Amino acid sequence: MKDAAVVCGELRCGEAVDVRYLAEFGEGSGEIWIYDLYCRGSESTLNNCSSQGKHKCAHTVDAGVICSGHRMSRLTAGPHQCSGRVEVFHGGSWFTVCDADFDQQDAEVVCRELGCGIPVEMLRSAAFGQGEGQVWTEELQCRGNESEITFCPTSSSLKHSTCSHYNDVGLICSGEVS
Repeated sequence: MKDAAVVCGELRCGEAVDVRYLAEFGEGSGEIWIYDLYCRGSESTLNNCSSQGKHKCAHTVDAGVICSGHRMSRLTAGPHQCSGRVEVFHGGSWFTVCDADFDQQDAEVVCRELGCGIPVEMLRSAAFGQGEGQVWTEELQCRGNESEITFCPTSSSLKHSTCSHYNDVGLICSGEVS
Protein backbone atom coordinates (compact mmCIF):
# COMPACT_ATOMS: atom_id res chain seq x y z
CA MET A 1 0.00 0.00 0.00
CA LYS A 2 2.94 2.38 0.55
CA ASP A 3 4.02 1.87 -3.05
CA ALA A 4 0.42 2.38 -4.20
CA ALA A 5 0.19 5.62 -2.18
CA VAL A 6 3.12 7.02 -4.17
CA VAL A 7 1.56 5.95 -7.49
CA CYS A 8 -1.78 7.59 -6.66
CA GLY A 9 -0.07 10.73 -5.39
CA GLU A 10 2.17 11.04 -8.44
CA LEU A 11 -0.86 10.66 -10.73
CA ARG A 12 -2.90 13.09 -8.57
CA CYS A 13 -5.61 10.47 -8.20
CA GLY A 14 -6.29 10.65 -4.46
CA GLU A 15 -5.47 8.00 -1.88
CA ALA A 16 -4.48 4.40 -2.56
CA VAL A 17 -7.50 2.16 -2.02
CA ASP A 18 -6.22 -1.26 -3.09
CA VAL A 19 -3.36 -3.10 -4.77
CA ARG A 20 -3.98 -5.76 -7.41
CA TYR A 21 -1.61 -8.50 -8.44
CA LEU A 22 -1.01 -11.04 -11.20
CA ALA A 23 -1.90 -8.68 -14.08
CA GLU A 24 -5.51 -8.33 -12.93
CA PHE A 25 -5.88 -5.27 -15.19
CA GLY A 26 -4.16 -6.98 -18.09
CA GLU A 27 -0.56 -7.73 -18.96
CA GLY A 28 1.74 -4.93 -19.98
CA SER A 29 4.24 -5.18 -22.81
CA GLY A 30 7.87 -4.32 -23.27
CA GLU A 31 10.52 -4.03 -20.60
CA ILE A 32 9.66 -4.35 -16.88
CA TRP A 33 10.53 -0.94 -15.43
CA ILE A 34 10.80 -1.70 -11.69
CA TYR A 35 11.13 -4.86 -9.67
CA ASP A 36 10.68 -5.12 -5.88
CA LEU A 37 9.71 -1.53 -5.18
CA TYR A 38 10.31 -0.17 -1.65
CA CYS A 39 8.48 3.11 -0.94
CA ARG A 40 7.94 4.77 2.43
CA GLY A 41 4.68 6.25 1.11
CA SER A 42 5.77 9.89 1.36
CA GLU A 43 7.83 10.07 -1.85
CA SER A 44 6.51 12.38 -4.57
CA THR A 45 7.39 9.98 -7.43
CA LEU A 46 8.25 6.32 -7.91
CA ASN A 47 11.72 7.42 -9.00
CA ASN A 48 12.35 8.48 -5.39
CA CYS A 49 11.60 4.99 -4.05
CA SER A 50 14.27 2.34 -3.78
CA SER A 51 13.98 -0.82 -5.84
CA GLN A 52 15.87 -3.78 -7.17
CA GLY A 53 15.88 -2.07 -10.57
CA LYS A 54 14.86 -3.68 -13.83
CA HIS A 55 14.20 -7.38 -13.83
CA LYS A 56 13.37 -9.96 -16.43
CA CYS A 57 10.18 -11.32 -14.92
CA ALA A 58 7.00 -12.04 -16.84
CA HIS A 59 4.13 -9.61 -17.35
CA THR A 60 1.86 -12.22 -15.78
CA VAL A 61 2.86 -10.71 -12.40
CA ASP A 62 2.26 -7.03 -13.31
CA ALA A 63 0.89 -5.00 -10.40
CA GLY A 64 -2.10 -2.65 -10.48
CA VAL A 65 -3.39 0.07 -8.18
CA ILE A 66 -6.86 1.41 -7.39
CA CYS A 67 -6.90 5.06 -6.29
CA SER A 68 -9.75 6.98 -4.70
CA GLY A 69 -9.79 9.30 -7.70
CA HIS A 70 -10.22 12.67 -6.08
CA ARG A 71 -8.24 15.44 -4.50
CA MET A 72 -7.38 15.14 -0.85
CA SER A 73 -8.29 18.70 0.08
CA ARG A 74 -11.18 20.96 -0.83
CA LEU A 75 -12.67 24.36 -0.13
CA THR A 76 -16.40 24.38 0.66
CA ALA A 77 -19.11 26.97 1.32
CA GLY A 78 -17.17 29.81 -0.34
CA PRO A 79 -18.36 32.22 -3.03
CA HIS A 80 -16.23 30.44 -5.69
CA GLN A 81 -14.21 27.24 -6.05
CA CYS A 82 -11.01 28.86 -4.80
CA SER A 83 -12.31 30.03 -1.44
CA GLY A 84 -14.10 28.40 1.46
CA ARG A 85 -13.74 26.21 4.52
CA VAL A 86 -10.68 23.94 4.33
CA GLU A 87 -11.42 20.23 4.49
CA VAL A 88 -9.10 17.22 4.07
CA PHE A 89 -10.02 13.69 3.04
CA HIS A 90 -8.70 10.80 5.10
CA GLY A 91 -9.86 7.26 5.70
CA GLY A 92 -13.01 7.67 3.63
CA SER A 93 -14.26 10.86 5.32
CA TRP A 94 -13.89 14.63 5.02
CA PHE A 95 -12.53 16.48 8.06
CA THR A 96 -12.54 20.20 8.76
CA VAL A 97 -9.22 21.74 9.86
CA CYS A 98 -8.65 23.67 13.08
CA ASP A 99 -7.57 27.29 12.53
CA ALA A 100 -4.94 27.06 15.31
CA ASP A 101 -3.02 24.37 13.41
CA PHE A 102 -3.19 25.88 9.90
CA ASP A 103 -0.41 28.15 8.64
CA GLN A 104 0.87 29.83 5.45
CA GLN A 105 2.71 26.72 4.22
CA ASP A 106 -0.42 24.58 4.65
CA ALA A 107 -2.42 27.20 2.72
CA GLU A 108 0.12 27.22 -0.12
CA VAL A 109 -0.26 23.46 -0.54
CA VAL A 110 -4.08 23.54 -0.54
CA CYS A 111 -4.22 26.35 -3.13
CA ARG A 112 -1.65 24.55 -5.32
CA GLU A 113 -3.41 21.17 -5.08
CA LEU A 114 -6.69 22.74 -6.17
CA GLY A 115 -5.11 24.69 -9.04
CA CYS A 116 -6.14 27.93 -7.34
CA GLY A 117 -2.93 29.94 -7.39
CA ILE A 118 -1.52 31.25 -4.13
CA PRO A 119 -3.11 31.99 -0.74
CA VAL A 120 -4.51 35.48 -0.34
CA GLU A 121 -6.05 35.23 3.13
CA MET A 122 -6.61 32.68 5.88
CA LEU A 123 -9.78 33.21 7.89
CA ARG A 124 -10.32 31.95 11.43
CA SER A 125 -13.37 31.16 13.56
CA ALA A 126 -15.53 29.40 10.95
CA ALA A 127 -15.64 32.40 8.61
CA PHE A 128 -17.26 30.23 5.91
CA GLY A 129 -19.61 28.55 8.38
CA GLN A 130 -19.20 25.57 10.63
CA GLY A 131 -18.55 22.22 9.01
CA GLU A 132 -20.08 18.90 9.91
CA GLY A 133 -18.53 15.62 10.95
CA GLN A 134 -15.08 15.37 12.47
CA VAL A 135 -12.39 17.99 13.00
CA TRP A 136 -8.86 16.97 11.92
CA THR A 137 -6.91 16.26 15.12
CA GLU A 138 -3.39 16.15 13.65
CA GLU A 139 -1.35 19.25 12.97
CA LEU A 140 -0.41 19.65 9.29
CA GLN A 141 3.28 20.45 8.97
CA CYS A 142 3.61 21.32 5.29
CA ARG A 143 6.84 22.85 4.07
CA GLY A 144 4.87 24.71 1.40
CA ASN A 145 6.39 23.01 -1.64
CA GLU A 146 4.30 19.81 -1.60
CA SER A 147 2.00 19.24 -4.58
CA GLU A 148 -0.84 17.99 -2.41
CA ILE A 149 -1.83 17.75 1.23
CA THR A 150 -1.13 13.98 1.45
CA PHE A 151 2.60 14.69 1.07
CA CYS A 152 2.65 16.93 4.16
CA PRO A 153 3.94 15.45 7.41
CA THR A 154 1.57 15.54 10.35
CA SER A 155 2.01 15.65 14.08
CA SER A 156 -0.36 13.85 16.38
CA SER A 157 0.21 16.38 19.15
CA LEU A 158 -3.04 17.18 20.85
CA LYS A 159 -2.15 20.72 21.86
CA HIS A 160 -5.39 21.95 20.25
CA SER A 161 -7.58 18.99 21.18
CA THR A 162 -10.36 21.41 22.16
CA CYS A 163 -10.86 22.52 18.55
CA SER A 164 -14.44 22.36 17.37
CA HIS A 165 -16.32 23.53 14.30
CA TYR A 166 -16.22 27.03 15.83
CA ASN A 167 -12.52 26.90 14.89
CA ASP A 168 -12.86 25.72 11.27
CA VAL A 169 -10.30 27.50 9.10
CA GLY A 170 -11.22 29.25 5.86
CA LEU A 171 -8.98 30.10 2.92
CA ILE A 172 -9.11 32.46 -0.03
CA CYS A 173 -6.76 31.62 -2.92
CA SER A 174 -5.78 34.03 -5.70
CA GLY A 175 -7.35 32.34 -8.71
CA GLU A 176 -10.36 30.41 -9.80
CA VAL A 177 -10.27 26.94 -11.27
CA SER A 178 -10.40 27.20 -15.04
